[in-house]
Amino acid sequence: MQAGVPVGLLLANAVFMIVSSMNEAAFLSWGWRVPFLLGVLLLGVGMFIRLKIIESPVFTQAKAQDAGPKVPIFAVLRDHPRNVLLAMGARFAENAFFYIFTVLVLSYGSQQLGMPQAMLLNAVLIGSAVQLVAIPCFGALSDRIGRRPVYLGGALFLLLFAFPFFWMIETRQVGLVILAVVIGLIGHAAMYGPQAAFFSELFGTRVRYSGASLGYQLASPLAGGMAPLIATALLDRTGGKPWLVAVYLIVMAVITLVAVWLAEETNKKAL
Repeated sequence: MQAGVPVGLLLANAVFMIVSSMNEAAFLSWGWRVPFLLGVLLLGVGMFIRLKIIESPVFTQAKAQDAGPKVPIFAVLRDHPRNVLLAMGARFAENAFFYIFTVLVLSYGSQQLGMPQAMLLNAVLIGSAVQLVAIPCFGALSDRIGRRPVYLGGALFLLLFAFPFFWMIETRQVGLVILAVVIGLIGHAAMYGPQAAFFSELFGTRVRYSGASLGYQLASPLAGGMAPLIATALLDRTGGKPWLVAVYLIVMAVITLVAVWLAEETNKKAL
């Protein structure tokens, strides 16, 4: 499931590059239909996952014995409020860094540093391709040594990489720009790889979906959704200098480090 994000980035950027390369007549005639046609294919994949994936034996048994809470979200807030907050905190660095590495880098690199947007898109594409391998690898590593050590390692790495990332981008050298995005997305993968299992295991079988979703979605607008806006405002405040953005990312990383440190280790917990 976690590999869906880099796959989506690869597909979205690839389609964007294809459509951007068309002349205006071709785009207006038929090119604009391409993203929508591909969306139909993705709908089929989503339906297959929704209808064909088999539930775990523990969940199947629990469902047979107990219908579960009538309003799962209330049960989550009543029984697991602490873990909802910890899941939210765990997302702050993961979400904020991801949007900086994949969204802000495009506008910052092209508008502030004058780099070709095609080159920046290629950097994101290459980083996404690396994530396709890195995410399942970090997920598998968390199965062996625990969710918290892998997640904490990713958050700490990105905390230390916040300033070097922008230093590398500011060189305007193609190789270093691509390397900066790739390294950043590898650090992100260390958090994102174990995340789905980690969040689900925080809440137990009866409310695992509602609990994980609540923690995940409540953090999204605060961390990820606001990150490009906050970063843009900080860049405006400093005249295009990224040091305040790096400080902002470090704050996000500290929040995540504290949240994951306070969370229990959930590896090997049956769901």
